[in-house]
Amino acid sequence: MDFSRPELFDFQGISMTKYHTDKWEKIQNFQARPNDIIIASYPKAGSTWLSYILDLLYFGQSSPERQTSIPIYRRAINLETNMSYSLPGSETTHIFRGTEMLDKLPTSPRLIRTHLPVQLMPNSFWEQNCKVVYVARNAKDSVVSYFHFQRMTLMFPEPEEWSRYLQRFMKGKMVFGSWYDHVNGWWKKKQSYSKLHFMFYEDMIEDIGREMDKLCSFLGLSPSAEEKERIIDSVQFDEMKTNDMVNFSGFVKQMNFKVSSFIRKGKVGDWKNHFTVAQNEEFDEDYGEKMKDSTLQFRTEV
Repeated sequence: MDFSRPELFDFQGISMTKYHTDKWEKIQNFQARPNDIIIASYPKAGSTWLSYILDLLYFGQSSPERQTSIPIYRRAINLETNMSYSLPGSETTHIFRGTEMLDKLPTSPRLIRTHLPVQLMPNSFWEQNCKVVYVARNAKDSVVSYFHFQRMTLMFPEPEEWSRYLQRFMKGKMVFGSWYDHVNGWWKKKQSYSKLHFMFYEDMIEDIGREMDKLCSFLGLSPSAEEKERIIDSVQFDEMKTNDMVNFSGFVKQMNFKVSSFIRKGKVGDWKNHFTVAQNEEFDEDYGEKMKDSTLQFRTEV
């Protein structure tokens, strides 16, 4: 598979690329199972972190070998992704088509990741009454993290320089569309769909143990105090950055790790190192207009 940077195009009113819309009928016709766990987010909002937490909660004790032999992107599989990958230390190339890999996944429950806006989700997830965990991150840190991610991955369009990128973010010309529409669309779904647990990245940074307790309550899980501490130790950012099963180091053909690491800082407030005073003022004004009818509240520092 040739990993030339893709072009953005309008797909059902959302900016998308070929790597996420190829074989779209397979995505829309995907058959969910009642015990599937959906991990949804806008890009770079903490879904890899959350996936790792969920995998440890469900399989950390029963299948400990998973943690050292299977990369996280093969344990919590992205529904809409179509690409190739190589495992660390291997020259063998594998085709990654999310729908096909999920259909073959032997574990239960299946952990299914997605960045799709809520309106593009396959109907079977709602028909099967699946549990959904959505993680949201404040817009300023989201755009900074997304910018660095696009700089290092060939699966997304060239980000160009920061000021132009920030303008595109405000206009919603991003892969998976507008951050504003994405978070508000899923937030609105939560009001009518009881099996959706909404998490905030900033809350997880502030107290991961507290947020894990809420998550376990939603999922009906009861890890021991020892198991909980073991998971908390494993999911610290310094640990994940050096864990080849979590840091996407197998994506050597698709990601340039000399430009940026996949797991970069994991901080709240890094936007202050990127926004100029003028950019921040313009962004705040635009944000206030776009979010004026929303009840969602975000923190930009902790």
